[in-house]
Amino acid sequence: QVQLVESGGGLVQAGGSLRLSCAASGSTFSIYAMGWYRQTPGKQREEVAGISSGGTTNYADSVKGRFTISRDNAKNTVYLQMNSLKPEDTAAYYCKAKWGLTNYWGKGTLVTVSS
Repeated sequence: QVQLVESGGGLVQAGGSLRLSCAASGSTFSIYAMGWYRQTPGKQREEVAGISSGGTTNYADSVKGRFTISRDNAKNTVYLQMNSLKPEDTAAYYCKAKWGLTNYWGKGTLVTVSS
């Protein structure tokens, strides 16, 4: 079992930056593949970025070159550095931990990008 708590969301102007954090507790963090997802009202949740237990990363095409996912296993935390933010990045952002067939989700943090 793992509990996830996201933080770092907020209001930012277009072109600005935010850094999201997801703190995990309750289990061995390093074994989990971690991901950041986002969702807007009426749309499906979409994967933004992922990082494997070994550190391999992947990104949605819409954020490549602007977002960077990283993890600090000593701090049980995964980060999402978001640069050059656009109004279309506005969404609730969720952290996910995956091990095998089991997924754990945080409650999300809201990011609003004003034009």
